[in-house]
Parts: sequence; structure tokens; C-alpha cells
Amino acid sequence: MCGATETGYSRYVAIGDSQTEGLWDGNDAVGFQGFADRLAALIDSLHPGLQYANLAIRGKLVADVLTEQVPPALAMRPDLITVCVGMNDVIQPGRSFGRALINLEYMYAALAASGATVVTTTFPNVAQFLPLGRLVSGRLARINDAIRAAADKYDFRLVDLYNAASMRDLDTWDIDRVHASTKGHMLFAAAAAEALNLPGSNHDWAEASGSPTRLSFKSRTYGQLRWTREKFMPWVWRRLRGMSSADGRVPKRPTLEPLSAPSEDITARLNRRSGILDP
Repeated sequence: MCGATETGYSRYVAIGDSQTEGLWDGNDAVGFQGFADRLAALIDSLHPGLQYANLAIRGKLVADVLTEQVPPALAMRPDLITVCVGMNDVIQPGRSFGRALINLEYMYAALAASGATVVTTTFPNVAQFLPLGRLVSGRLARINDAIRAAADKYDFRLVDLYNAASMRDLDTWDIDRVHASTKGHMLFAAAAAEALNLPGSNHDWAEASGSPTRLSFKSRTYGQLRWTREKFMPWVWRRLRGMSSADGRVPKRPTLEPLSAPSEDITARLNRRSGILDP
């Protein structure tokens, strides 16, 4: 496996779905940042000159990433790849999940053959927050087992979000309890930095922020109703019409380019809203 040289990584390509695109670390008006952008900025601060591409698009399945993102990613000859995909397959109704696990192995094998350093991640236990979480807990366990097995087989750098206490903090997540908040993306970036053994990285990202948040029955009921109205029902409606949140969208950074940090105003707004500082 190819790793960082004395001058650091020089060609970083991020692939995946909404988490890597950056939902909801920002919005459609100001743009999305996300853990991959934050990780790229950290690498560039340590070793300036990083070329960075982000091919991730919300709503993508493992099969989409395998066919649409892996070939152009490998054509860029990256020395660093991050990949996070599979949650859409976990929650997708039907009998295609077994095929998704096969495609996941094909994808990992192709990335391993590139010689790049590959960072991948298990999925946190989102089932503990979702009103319908128990319906996906079995699939979540299966895909995490497959991810761990691939990381061991191919000597990938593995970020274990499933067992991290910080992933049980409600403010790590957006209202849909599936996508990370700004704080969550910052934690993901710190986790990837630790997996890469970057200078200054540590395991603090995995620690809970305090005592577990306990919601009242009224708050839990309101949250579940809001989740159903704002997240679940629109998702069902799209699926019934054969549509996806990926429809019509293109990657935000389709080619390798020198990293340009977000403006200080945008970054400051995002971090003030989250109440934490940028690492």
C-alpha cells in the first residue's frame, strides 16, 4: 500500500455519498464543506500543495460509486482515497442488499489495486436514534462486518465510528439522525486524521462530550414526528416516483485541483452555529 511521502499526500480523491459531499455541514446557499474538505485542508496545512477532488454525490448507492466514481477516481492516480458509502443501501427497501455487499467488495478490491492509501469507515449505530431504526439494525451489522473484513484484507486505514462514544451524542447529527451535523463532520475529519497518523491527531474525537443526552417523552415524540414529516415521507415519495436525491447533481470538485479553503466568513458562520472551533 502506498502511503504518505516525506512531503505528505499530494493527490487526494474523496468518493462516496452525502457524508462525503458534506451534508449538512453548510447548506445549498453557502455550499457544503464536510469531513473530506476539512481533512484536505488539514493535510494541505501540514504539507502545502495538495491536489484534491471530491466526486461524492448524495443519494448514491454502492453500485453507483463502483461504476460512476471509482474509474475517474483511479484515473487521477491518487495517493490518498477516502471512501464512505453504503448507508443508502442499508435503508433501501427491497432485496438488493446482498448485491450491494458484493459490489462493496468489488469496489474495495479496485481501490486496493491502485496502490493508494485508502481510508474507509464503519457506520455509526444510527438505528439507536431513528424511529424505524430496528428495521435496519441487521443490515447495519452486516455491512460493518464487511467493511472491517475488507479493511483487514487490504490493509486499509479504518475509522471505527460504530464503537465511538461521540457518535451517541445527539448534536453529532442533523435532525434526520442519519447525516452528520457540522460538529459531526469535524469529528469525522479528526477520526480520519488519526487513522492516517497525521501530526497532532489523537483519539479525542471518539470521546463523548458529556453525559448522554436524555430527551423527555414529549421531545422524543416531537422529534420523531418532525423526522417523519421532513425526512422520511419525502424520501418515500421520491422512491415511489423512482427518483433519488442524486438526480441532476454533479460532483462539487470533479477534478484534482489545488485546495482553496472556504472563505473565513463562511467557515466562521458554520463554526459559530455549531459552537465549536475548527480543528
